[in-house]
Amino acid sequence: MPIPLVHSVASWFLKKRIHQMELFIKYPHEVQYELLKKLISKAQNTEIGRKYNFASINTYEDFASRVPLQQYEDFEPQIERSRRGETNIFWPTPIKWFAKSSGTTNAKSKFIPVSDDSLEKCHYAAGKDMLCMYLNNNPESKLFNGKSLRLGGSKELYSRNGTQFGDLSAILIDNMPFWAEYSSTPSNEVSLMSNWEVKMPAIVNETIKENVTSLAGVPSWMLVLLNNALEASGRENLFEIWPNLEVYFHGGVNFAPYADQYQKILPSSSFRYYEIYNASEGFFAIQDSNDSKELLLMLDYGVFYEFIPMDTFGTSEEKVIPLSEVEKGKNYAVLITTNAGLWRYKIGDTVRFTSLDPYRIKITGRTKHFINVFGEELIIENADEALKKAAQQTDCEIVDYTVAPVFMKEKEKGAHEWIIEFKIPPQDHEFFTSCLDTHLKSINSDYEAKRFNNMTLNPPKVHQAREKLFYDWLKKHDKLGGQHKIPRLSNQRTYVEELLEMNDVRFEI
Repeated sequence: MPIPLVHSVASWFLKKRIHQMELFIKYPHEVQYELLKKLISKAQNTEIGRKYNFASINTYEDFASRVPLQQYEDFEPQIERSRRGETNIFWPTPIKWFAKSSGTTNAKSKFIPVSDDSLEKCHYAAGKDMLCMYLNNNPESKLFNGKSLRLGGSKELYSRNGTQFGDLSAILIDNMPFWAEYSSTPSNEVSLMSNWEVKMPAIVNETIKENVTSLAGVPSWMLVLLNNALEASGRENLFEIWPNLEVYFHGGVNFAPYADQYQKILPSSSFRYYEIYNASEGFFAIQDSNDSKELLLMLDYGVFYEFIPMDTFGTSEEKVIPLSEVEKGKNYAVLITTNAGLWRYKIGDTVRFTSLDPYRIKITGRTKHFINVFGEELIIENADEALKKAAQQTDCEIVDYTVAPVFMKEKEKGAHEWIIEFKIPPQDHEFFTSCLDTHLKSINSDYEAKRFNNMTLNPPKVHQAREKLFYDWLKKHDKLGGQHKIPRLSNQRTYVEELLEMNDVRFEI
């Protein structure tokens, strides 16, 4: 398709879609409740619809009182039947694809259903919206003059009983509309390679010759790819390889710990970073303005949202609220009901609302990834922010990290034990630890209270990881590439103990 025609099509779609977005921004609750009614109506004759008598559900209160909350383990028997080819269990149309996700809290693989509806009306719709928002904010963009360098897990798809499973990125690439394939690099053949260590140089070799104008992928793995491209080309920064590069669409992990490293290889104040919030279960939010750290919650993708305040999560006082009852600044666990047959499903993410008109969020972590052994309520957002500030204060660069508690023993107080891999280590390790501790106190008042006069918590204990420790850990667990990431925080010591075992050389900081 000629470039001018691409721009014309994009411009037409942009104007049409912006109007639709304005509708759900102006009437968010009405759009969400209407969506819930459509989901219930469409699934009323499925097995789950008959079980909970969807036909007689008339209000949100009916729905909330009748349909129980689910996590993957509750849903697994139905998914396994669907994977064997049974139909009309939790969604009326046949489910042909299942996104394989191991997550980081459970070594067991999860198989998330992907329906035709969710593929088209959620995942692909979001991809178009992402471009719409960017082009709307940057009308001078020449995005379509070149190609998008995409990086996903992209393991091959495996057929089973007429259904297929694989990484979500593989499903998306395998079913990609022509407009997306035309404007993307590397080729599908390279993108779908299953061996990460073979795939990486193949991507570099193929994309280094292209006119790349945008990047899309998880920050941790994209950084590995981009550094490999610099090394292979002998260049100092990415603009020497791709002079027309203008934006990076990123998601999957918090970008903050990687920001400084990206700015070094993309030294331009005009280069844009756009964050997205997607998962195997759906596409949920998109940054809708330049240089924003907030994500617009997308309310018309076939996903109905509910939330659990984290101060009640997992307790006897746990309560569930719809979007209309959320409060700004509070931390919530996310529940979704989707057009792929997930009903009141605990996705495992936590978010904080930064705006209620329109609804904008920040991703704060995972429901299972926090440390609260001593009442300190440390979440990933706290740890990422404190690390970023400590790194800036001590002129170091961080590759990856994980944290776990040191449990109290007899009269010995507790502590947090960190393993941090540095690209550039701090010159004064004790000062770095002190900075990290100070910033954690300033960010988290519960942590500060527990650290006051070492009342409950001793100062943090930090280990410097050997080079590629976290890479080797991911490789050992067959988690290289894609959405796979290091578990940042844990209330248990499982990850820390294994990593310390693998850490050939340990340096106390």
